Amino acid sequence: MIRGSKRTGRALVLASSLILAGCSGWQSALDVHGESAITLKQLIVLIVAVCSIVWALVMIALVFALARRRARREPPAQVDAATERRMTVTVSAAVAATVMVITAFTVLSFFTTRALSVAGADDLTIKVRGLQWWWGVEYFGDAPDQRFETANEIHIPVGRKVRLQLEGLDVIHSFWVPSLAGKQDLVPGRPNELTLRAERPGVYRGQCAEFCGLQHAHMAFFVIAEEQGKFDEWARLQRQGAAAASEPEASAGQQAFMSRQCAACHTVRGTSADGKTGPDLTHVGGRTTIAAGLLPTTRGSLAAWIADPQTLKPGNNMPLVPMNPDELRAISAWLASLK
Repeated sequence: MIRGSKRTGRALVLASSLILAGCSGWQSALDVHGESAITLKQLIVLIVAVCSIVWALVMIALVFALARRRARREPPAQVDAATERRMTVTVSAAVAATVMVITAFTVLSFFTTRALSVAGADDLTIKVRGLQWWWGVEYFGDAPDQRFETANEIHIPVGRKVRLQLEGLDVIHSFWVPSLAGKQDLVPGRPNELTLRAERPGVYRGQCAEFCGLQHAHMAFFVIAEEQGKFDEWARLQRQGAAAASEPEASAGQQAFMSRQCAACHTVRGTSADGKTGPDLTHVGGRTTIAAGLLPTTRGSLAAWIADPQTLKPGNNMPLVPMNPDELRAISAWLASLK
């Protein structure tokens, strides 16, 4: 019996550890570093606390009712008016408390959800488009030359509200970066907005939270929060076109890229490539990952992706473009140099 109790205790400790492990990390709604996420966490904690108290009171009442010994009564049973009044008052109080709790939860949830889309005129505005299966990101500016596009990475300044204009272009997606904000759907034909703000620098992982097809699980993105100065420098570099290839292999890769179908699907600013089907590749070599978080951005990963994208991410819209090994090495070298 003692050994059995020890084993049971160890199993409970292990199970508790596994459950609590999900309360931290860069994709936990309880490990928060943004204004909206902090508000949501407070709401979650409040609801869990109130529900726990309600559950405890119900269990106490149940135990009390089961343990109470009723006096035997000979038929016909006599109705105790005082007892009936007490029971009526108790049930009425429980019903009123239930209505009050549900009403309070509804009102708090309503105002918390509204706060997720509150933005000001001086907020940074970014358009995020959800596609199968990657994220298009467009930064606005006062002049046309201030605008630029990137993919699967969203850089934001710390301590400043950012207004995200969300659009779905094919099916319903859901934008969710739990450490910074709540979820918001991207519905085709119905623009939505979400406001987020990072309170400290860091890299925060996001994920599509609405099943959107075969590669839904491989539709991640990263929000990179940095100080205002670093963000301004990053944005300045992003506005520039692709740097001219300085090495012979990269130069050959640029020529091969332009002569293939690649230039018809992707944009590389500063070159003749102006495709809109796939992600903007102007600075693809400076991104953390490719294929929406599937692979780290290395020359080898770029070559593997170009060589056979359907094996790495079945069902995506990038076709297999036949090319010889020299062309593959050259194109991967050029793309890796675009930083």
